[in-house]
Amino acid sequence: MEKDSEDQDKAYRILVGERIRSIRKQKRLSLQEVESRSEAEFKASVLGAYERADRAISVPRLQRLAIFYNVPVDQLLPGEDALNELTESSFSSTDSDLNDRSIVIDLTKLSDSKAPESAVIDRYLKIIQVKRQDFNGRVLTIRRDDLQALAAIIGTTVEEAPQRLDDLNLLRDAISS
Repeated sequence: MEKDSEDQDKAYRILVGERIRSIRKQKRLSLQEVESRSEAEFKASVLGAYERADRAISVPRLQRLAIFYNVPVDQLLPGEDALNELTESSFSSTDSDLNDRSIVIDLTKLSDSKAPESAVIDRYLKIIQVKRQDFNGRVLTIRRDDLQALAAIIGTTVEEAPQRLDDLNLLRDAISS
C-alpha cells in the first residue's frame, strides 16, 4: 500500500509539473523570463525542478505562482480525472480514443461566429476547458462524451454533430500525422 501511495504522490507531482509548464508556455514565457519578471522570486532552476517533478511545490508558493501567472490557483493543479487517467493509462496498452476520428473545434472561428448556436457552444466549451485545465485558446479537441452533450446542445444526433459543426465552420481542418 505504501508503494502505491508513493507512486500516486510522484504521479501527482508529475501532473502538477505538467500543469505549471503548460500555463507558463501558454503565457509564452521561458524559465528565464519568469525569473526576470518575478524579480527572482521564481528562479529558473527551481521552477524547472517543479515542472520536472524533481521538487514538490508548497501550497503558498503555488498560490504566489498562480498570482504571477494571473490564473486561478486550482488551474495549476490537475483534477482527479487527470490522475485517474494517468493511473489507468499505466495499466492499459491501447487507447480506443486514438482510433476514433478527432473533432477539433477552432476556438478562434467560434469567437468570430455569428450563428445563433455559437454562444451556447462557447459556454459549453469553456466548461470543458476549465475541467481539462486547457487554456491554449486556439483549439479544443472534443472527446466522445463531450460530443454527446454538444450534439444535444446543437439539436443533432452524435453522428450528425460533426457535420453540423462543420456547417457552422467551427472545425479545424484535420492535420495528417
